[in-house]
Amino acid sequence: MSDVLRAPAELKYAEELDWLESVDDGPKPFAWRLSPKMVRLFVLGAERADGLDREISQKWFGDRGIVERAIVTLASDRGLLLIGDPGTGKSWLAELLAAAISRNSTLVVQGTAGTTEDHIKYSWNVSMVIAKGQSRESMIPSPIMTAMEGGSIGRFEELTRSTSDVQDALISILSEKYISVPELDSDGIVFAKPGFSVIATANSRDRGVNDLSSALKRRFNFVRIPVVTNKKSEAEIVRFRTEELLRRHQIELEVPPTLLDVLLRSFGDLRAAAASAGSDDEKLESALSTAEQIGVLEDAVLHSNFFGDRALTARALASSLVGSLARREPEDLSILNKYLHGVVEPRSKDEGGDWPEFLDGGRDAIATLS
Repeated sequence: MSDVLRAPAELKYAEELDWLESVDDGPKPFAWRLSPKMVRLFVLGAERADGLDREISQKWFGDRGIVERAIVTLASDRGLLLIGDPGTGKSWLAELLAAAISRNSTLVVQGTAGTTEDHIKYSWNVSMVIAKGQSRESMIPSPIMTAMEGGSIGRFEELTRSTSDVQDALISILSEKYISVPELDSDGIVFAKPGFSVIATANSRDRGVNDLSSALKRRFNFVRIPVVTNKKSEAEIVRFRTEELLRRHQIELEVPPTLLDVLLRSFGDLRAAAASAGSDDEKLESALSTAEQIGVLEDAVLHSNFFGDRALTARALASSLVGSLARREPEDLSILNKYLHGVVEPRSKDEGGDWPEFLDGGRDAIATLS
């Protein structure tokens, strides 16, 4: 898949999935391609106690109980709602689960203010309707309807971003497991096959935008994805994603552990400052998520490769951090400047290492943007 910018999980990890399927002798719910135990192994990676003959890479870094509860929910007749702050890996976990269970993670509806009921149910090929009338052939099924017909997993990203009438269209699908097509005289009901379910994601910071109705909430099992606070786990996530970027771009560039530590500690400091801030004006607009941390590192790696000496430096990392997090002027620049002078400057004197260069790079980046 070298000619694809971003391959879905079922293609990216096809070899692993094929092998797991070949050795899987566990009970499989409905038409699942893997048993629940093998789905968990695919997502979290194999351990020695699992007794496999090969390594299975860890792809999602988080609590094992979260993954197990999500799998159990999908084996029931309820939908799964993954809810959490931005950058906690909700969408990635949903993609991995769909890939392992159905070998198809691309049946996705993206929730926005412009999402309509047609995106959830079906629409029509107008030219075919004019030529031959309304029929199953002229109907364009939504990703959710396609998942129903195939007994697969359908995904709904950012559910609370869509309006209440669009959300309500899911109620009958999740409860009755069919879609009625009144325009058709015959064959006017599309029934879901065993194995169909919906994985939805919701941003906890969107609360109040388009709250879910009580009826829709009852159709979902809620699984909350917490923010990663463990430094070791976050380091693994950042390293994993950065290595993927380097492979995709065929870049041979090392990320020194000392610079990764600088990045992790910087985000930790900024999160602590945001938690103690008295108002929103004293907080960075950025959510300071793990995903944004990965973005900062990727930006620094690419800049160092294309415009530097093909070696990641503390100066490039600081420049990327300021450029990525300074979204409001002058508020965010003031917060970052305060951090550099109040935290990084004393640390560079006490600890040395990469911190003095990180301080200089941050100051230069702020001066450029001011």
